[in-house]
Order: sequence, then C-alpha cells, then structure tokens
Amino acid sequence: MASATVRNVPLLDDDTIPFGEEDEMRDPSRAGQKYTHPYVTFFHLFFRGAAIVIYMFCGWFSDSFITSFVFVVLFLSADFWTVKNISGRLLVGLRWWNYVDDDGKSHWVFESKNSDSFQSRVNKHEQRIFWLGLILCPVFWGLFFLIALFGFKFKWLLLVMIAIALNAANLYGYIKCSYGAGKDLNTAASDFVKTQLFKNAMDIMTRPNTAQPPTNVRPTGVV
Repeated sequence: MASATVRNVPLLDDDTIPFGEEDEMRDPSRAGQKYTHPYVTFFHLFFRGAAIVIYMFCGWFSDSFITSFVFVVLFLSADFWTVKNISGRLLVGLRWWNYVDDDGKSHWVFESKNSDSFQSRVNKHEQRIFWLGLILCPVFWGLFFLIALFGFKFKWLLLVMIAIALNAANLYGYIKCSYGAGKDLNTAASDFVKTQLFKNAMDIMTRPNTAQPPTNVRPTGVV
C-alpha cells in the first residue's frame, strides 16, 4: 500500500544541501542576471528536446530501430533523472520522491518550499521555462503516439509509451508538489492551468512600455 504526504524536510539525513537551502549556496556574482541557474535551465530542456529531435530525425542517419531506440531511451532517462532530482528543486523549489519503510509500505512524498523568503528568490524566467518544458514535451509525445497508432507503427509505439510514462511521471509529481497531495490530478491540473493563464495575463497587463517617443522629428509637407 502506498501513501502520499506533503512536507518540507530533507530527502535524507545526510543531504549535502538540504532541500530549500540551494539558493544560499548560489554564486553571488550571478545576482541580478536574467538566469541564476543557466546550466540547470539548459539541461532541463536539452535532454528532453534531444529525445524528441532524435525520434523525429533518426531515420535520416540510421535504419536501425535498435540504435534509435537506445539513444532515445538514454536521453529520456537522463532527462527524467535531471528533472526529478536537480531542476525541480533548484528552479522552482519542488521535489517528489519515494521511500519504503521498515514494514514494506511505500510512501510518496511531495515537497514544496513555499516560504516567502524562498519564493522571492525564485527566478521567474527559469520558473516559466521549467513549467513550459514540463508541459509541452508530453504534448509532443502524445502527438507521436497518435501518429504511431494510426500509422500502425507498433514498434515505435512502445518507445513513445516509454517517453509518455517518464514525462508524465515528472509532470504528475510536480503538479502534486505545487498543489498538494490532497487534491486529485484533475483538480490540480485545472488549478495549474488557471494560475498560469492568470499569471501570463497579469504579466502582459503590467509589462512597462519600453518604446520611447520619437524626438527631434522634422515636420514634412509644411506649406
């Protein structure tokens, strides 16, 4: 039997950097920059993007299904590990994990660092990239699933199902982290979409107009 909890505790007693204290180790020279975790942000998109690109264009470089399968799975696995263990906790202050207690019971833990001091340090650009990458890639794999299904490409269908499972696991875990384990997935997903739409609308409405009025314009057509 598995249970789900939400809490803000370190993953293990010997965590090198306790959960939620990552930004205290941040390089001060990056203060004020657009991206405070540029390498993490890059690899958050690189592995999952590379898996999609290889899947789409592998036929151009190799006719071997096994070779294509292995490379796509390798990038999917690297992406799953990176997103689950690194980019989630550094970019948005979220983490999910599982452990088995002494009685053999499986526990799923969904953590969120929601303190005002931590959220004020979250880079909004990185946060937006994190969620966009987390949501858009499963959409692509969903399209590939339909193409493989109706094209009767059943060997590729297996690969797409693996990709959907790995991508959906991280998406489900982080939605649970963000909105609590007490909500079902439909409610959490609906709340997430509403929140993101509201944030984007507010960003557009409150964005300052950087266009400067023209100066020293000479009149034309003066009679």
